Amino acid sequence: MRVAAIFGLGCSSDDLRPFQKITFGSHNPDSENVEWRIGLPAVSDHVDAVLLFGGDGTIHRHLAPLVKLELPVLVVPSGSGNDFARSLGLRRVRDSLAAWRHFCSGLDNVRQIDLGVISAIGGEHTASAPIEPAHGVKSQYFCCVAGVGLDAEVSRIANRLPRWLRGHGGYALSLLPTIARFAPLAVKISTIVDSAGGTTDDGRLWMMRSNQLTILAAFANTPTYGGGMKIAPRAKLDDGLLDICVVGGVDPFKLFCMFPTVYSGRHLEISEVQYFQAPRVRVETERPIDVYADGEFVCRTPVEVGMERRALRVIGSPDE
Repeated sequence: MRVAAIFGLGCSSDDLRPFQKITFGSHNPDSENVEWRIGLPAVSDHVDAVLLFGGDGTIHRHLAPLVKLELPVLVVPSGSGNDFARSLGLRRVRDSLAAWRHFCSGLDNVRQIDLGVISAIGGEHTASAPIEPAHGVKSQYFCCVAGVGLDAEVSRIANRLPRWLRGHGGYALSLLPTIARFAPLAVKISTIVDSAGGTTDDGRLWMMRSNQLTILAAFANTPTYGGGMKIAPRAKLDDGLLDICVVGGVDPFKLFCMFPTVYSGRHLEISEVQYFQAPRVRVETERPIDVYADGEFVCRTPVEVGMERRALRVIGSPDE
């Protein structure tokens, strides 16, 4: 049995020791001979499982090779944002230990989940681990939420904060000063209805016109982001759909008052908030703007955002 461990920023082999003490059950003939490897494995290494220590950004940067490896991945929440682990029922390290113990006992707590995919249309793409280009389109996986507008600007500012501060309300701290100076923008979101990229403009879509501006648009695979903000409370990891939340143009004071409702999901009750689901959309803006996903810069608009079904195998909480 071979197990690989990947460490994000601030993590080390010390974090791995509790997992090494858990032995595989008698069902496994190699239970007494577990070989641990540090770092992202190659396909030729014949690894049986991967433990990833880190937060959403660390997961984001490793998604493309992990999808290609097709190995069960256990996430150990150790970052400044752990929303992906939370969506798998792994809120604390002890939850990951319980999931690993369950897996090592031969019980089935491996599931296949969807991942979001951002495809840059035309412009520059600077993702750290892009998917291999198909038909000349550069793409990038994301596990939690992609966004444009205010959310992207807050992520950019939060990434400059010290790591310990990002993990203790850094997103909220970055949001408050950004609200006061952020200018709403014109955005068009269209559902893609065929493989050739055809779109439809029906009543489900958010069509921004000259008198309708957008504060932010979020495209979610998980219910939460930013350390527990329920931007898409109806999102599921295995339904093949993006949950899309768009906040229309509001004045800074009202936006400031709206902010606490995101932690409970009650923002969906506000008239300026639109929420719908779609398997794939095209996002266009009057000028190129940054697209962030899982707190990381991906590319600039225009983009297509969609889902890849059953893209990643994960070891989740046995209670989920």
